[in-house]
Amino acid sequence: MFADVEMKMKKKNKLLFTRDSLCLQELKKLIQEQKHRTLVLWALDSAQASLDKFEAKYPDEQRPRICLELCEKWARGQVKMPAAKRAILDAHAVAKELDDLEYGLLSQAIGHAGATVHVETHALGLPTYELTSLVHEYGKDEFEVPVRAKIDDYYDRLLYWQENTDNQEWDWARFLLDDSKPNKEKLRSEKERK
Repeated sequence: MFADVEMKMKKKNKLLFTRDSLCLQELKKLIQEQKHRTLVLWALDSAQASLDKFEAKYPDEQRPRICLELCEKWARGQVKMPAAKRAILDAHAVAKELDDLEYGLLSQAIGHAGATVHVETHALGLPTYELTSLVHEYGKDEFEVPVRAKIDDYYDRLLYWQENTDNQEWDWARFLLDDSKPNKEKLRSEKERK
């Protein structure tokens, strides 16, 4: 299940997971079935664990928190895209500024969670970066159990939001209300298969 991840470790790749990682295929399929609002709720919710962990070590670094807050406001139609986009880019900038790969990856995971408001294809960025961070935390010999548990958590949380998106009393931004638009992650996979 993790042979591709182990190969990336041997090559010393920065990112150990991608949308093509074997262990993410079931999650990817479930992501492709979701409406955009569901993925937004899932990503913002799932990123909270990364934010909590990040802030425990870097309590004075507020850019990841600001990213999630502004992206939620963007999803609710309370701010426009440029403000949220700046916050997303700022969260990614943290990774370049920190001399801490594990926590830089968490900040990038948060940035991708926020960017899910823009397009569904960013949803897989959250696990790509967060799981890579977990591998660095636990090491090459101990990562499998926590990574599997995290993938299961992603899947379970997405099933929860699939059932509960319409129960949220949110005022959504207009662009997120159109359920007739196709899921961009699904379109991407279909295009790659051709």
